[in-house]
Amino acid sequence: MAQRDSDKEKPQILEQKLVAQSRLFKIEQLDLQFSNGEKRTYERMKGGSRGAVMVVACPDPQHFYLIREYCAGTHDYQLGFPKGLIDPGETAAEAANRELQEEIGFKAARLIPLKTVALAPGYFSATMHIVLALDLTASSLPGDEPEPLELVPWQWQQQFELLDQSDFTEARSVAALFLARDYLDKHQDVFK
Repeated sequence: MAQRDSDKEKPQILEQKLVAQSRLFKIEQLDLQFSNGEKRTYERMKGGSRGAVMVVACPDPQHFYLIREYCAGTHDYQLGFPKGLIDPGETAAEAANRELQEEIGFKAARLIPLKTVALAPGYFSATMHIVLALDLTASSLPGDEPEPLELVPWQWQQQFELLDQSDFTEARSVAALFLARDYLDKHQDVFK
């Protein structure tokens, strides 16, 4: 059986310092000593402590909503699920409902947490809360996007065709798709 995180002794941080910073990112250097005496230097991007949310919104049992938005990292438009940072003082559920209203013009009466995931935890400390949103009603809030996002309804019966789309590449969206489908398969009465 795999050893749990709480059973393993974490390395001792001998020194921690900021080595670079931009408007969005901070890069830290960690000098570590492991329990066996080995010493190493690691660098990591320091994420915010608030976290972020990604929302799989289902208007009915047959469909879910995606958005198409510009992504600066790849300099193209990508399909993915609505997402955003958790604002100070917000819970993940509150942030999920706010992001839904800002990005696709709906709010959810039911929000089901599916899983909290990390992106490249070896180098980045940010987390993303993946949430399933049900019982949607029309409701809009102004967002912070530079242009309107394209709402793209998709059918669950075509979920595997989505994986073949050249503009559906974000790993967190792929994970969210499978987590939501697994939950819905196990809780088939969720729409009753």
